[in-house]
Amino acid sequence: MILSTVISQLCEGMVTSIEIFLLTLLFSIPLGLVIAGGRMSKFKPLQWLMKIYISIMRGTPLMLQLIVVFFGPYYIFGMTLSPEYRMVAVIIAFSINYAAYFAEIFRGGIESIPKGQYEAAQVLGYNKIETFFIIILPQVIKIVLPSITNEVITLVKDTSLSFVIAIPEMFTVAKQIAAADASISALLVAGVFYYVFNVFVAFVMERFEKRLSYYD
Repeated sequence: MILSTVISQLCEGMVTSIEIFLLTLLFSIPLGLVIAGGRMSKFKPLQWLMKIYISIMRGTPLMLQLIVVFFGPYYIFGMTLSPEYRMVAVIIAFSINYAAYFAEIFRGGIESIPKGQYEAAQVLGYNKIETFFIIILPQVIKIVLPSITNEVITLVKDTSLSFVIAIPEMFTVAKQIAAADASISALLVAGVFYYVFNVFVAFVMERFEKRLSYYD
């Protein structure tokens, strides 16, 4: 296969991988925060519903969740699926999966905040929403950032699982090229991409963490 064609195909796959990565973070982090709130709710049915959701998402393979989200509408509801739904299914599956992990990370961070912080905010005249977003959440972000970084790095590698529903991300394209050329060169290039991408993500998250360490 001509080198320029190989590079072009790998770049297209790389763009798809980055798109999956960014869209998953965009949806899963806010969703994780919402789920964490439900998980800590005093309304028991909601609390147990969130616990069951988190248990299922963390206890079953992401690959299986991808398959269920993609094929479920057809086999359960008889819906005709358009080709564009492949990417939508990937984002949905990745987002609901990672939201479960982020929810537990956020829950741990929120529960680590001393109750005195809430009492002090009440004395200062803050309501519950203001207390959470102005006082609690900034502290929680600082506490959970190392754990969030680990999940984000895992997400970079997990984008390769999109191959199960034939999304042409980096790893899928590399496998196709390797099969056509009977060579592992394309797979090695894909490996380098994932490594460099993870190094970049770790660097960005480390810089962000240092910016939050203004009192250390």
